[in-house]
Amino acid sequence: MSTPSIEFYIGISEELENVSLRRNKTTGQRNVVMFFSRIKAIEKFKSFTGQTYGDLRLTDEEGQIIVTPSSMKFMFKGEEGDETQKVECGFAIDSDSDWDRFMRFMTRYAEFNGMEYKEK
Repeated sequence: MSTPSIEFYIGISEELENVSLRRNKTTGQRNVVMFFSRIKAIEKFKSFTGQTYGDLRLTDEEGQIIVTPSSMKFMFKGEEGDETQKVECGFAIDSDSDWDRFMRFMTRYAEFNGMEYKEK
């Protein structure tokens, strides 16, 4: 059994702070927005020296889910405005089978990291 992980950069697991699952009532398209308080790879300057996937990799005992973010939003704080406050990574999931697989990953990730699912 492998540890569930989320990576932007090879070998550096990120820590998910929160996730928002949304569905467009008109089109039925499902959208995911993942929230991170920081990106470890950037803080360690690995983004400049290490190899990047170019995508987001979600890995667990079933294998990898590879998604291409449709949006990345970085928010900064601090006196110099250079401390990462929050990072939002958004992507769409089109098929029911991909959605089911993503939810299995999120369940494993949440259980391993002490997170819980709440309806709004």
